[in-house]
Amino acid sequence: MTDDRSSAFVPGHVTAFFSAHPDEVVHAAGSRGAGVTISDGVTVTVDPVAEPGETPTQTVNGESTTIEPVTLVLSKLDVDARVAIETDLPLGAGFGVSGAAALGTALAAADALEAGRSENDLIRTAHAAEIEAGTGLGDVVAQARGGIPIRLEPGAPGYGALDGVPATARIEYVTFGELSTESVLADDTADLSAAGERALTTVEADPTLETLMDASRTFAREAGLLVPPVAEAIDLVDDVGGEASMAMLGRTVFALGTGLSDAGYDPTVCRVHPGGSRVCGTDDTAE
Repeated sequence: MTDDRSSAFVPGHVTAFFSAHPDEVVHAAGSRGAGVTISDGVTVTVDPVAEPGETPTQTVNGESTTIEPVTLVLSKLDVDARVAIETDLPLGAGFGVSGAAALGTALAAADALEAGRSENDLIRTAHAAEIEAGTGLGDVVAQARGGIPIRLEPGAPGYGALDGVPATARIEYVTFGELSTESVLADDTADLSAAGERALTTVEADPTLETLMDASRTFAREAGLLVPPVAEAIDLVDDVGGEASMAMLGRTVFALGTGLSDAGYDPTVCRVHPGGSRVCGTDDTAE
């Protein structure tokens, strides 16, 4: 065993639409739906606590904090560690940062400690932590896969099923503030889930980025999630012939190509991330 620190990179994930599927078996719970993983993501560095009396800590961009899914992952792995999370993604805005933090922690901790755990095992650990914390339903499995994942069945590896849209694109996004995932998921999700099931049926029949974006816009309207600045930005992108929708769950608009730029916004620019999460060790870069 070694006490060397290790890092992992996990892409951000923008959920286009989803349906919620609770289950008494935590690994089987989750969501069906689709989304886009992006090249902007989260780098997690895990430094195992080596000396008696050393205090495990968590930081995000250098600021002390506690992220419940990260705490749960460390507990499930029986690890005391300092966890440093770095990201340019806005928090609470629909980019799956909590899921990325949980998955990155699991991957980096296992690598640092040579824990002998497989990737699917660690994905299950992170997914369960997100479900138990109430901070997400499907980000972890999507971020582990990368690309444009379609979650055909809910749950972690061994329970869920994934497919994907075979495409790539430039992605632009603007954020208008936070939206609590916990509060939305705590409400009655029956109407939301029905809209998500209809959207998934549409994309399964025509798995293209354009269809995904159209299904996402329909879902946002039917689920009653649109807020004025988000709705306005989507309409403005549509007016210039672009494709845009709302990130679930956040007050964020994402668009293909130059849709937001053409509509007069000053967006952040990234791309579809071609791969999923990965261990970076200590010498590799996470970019």
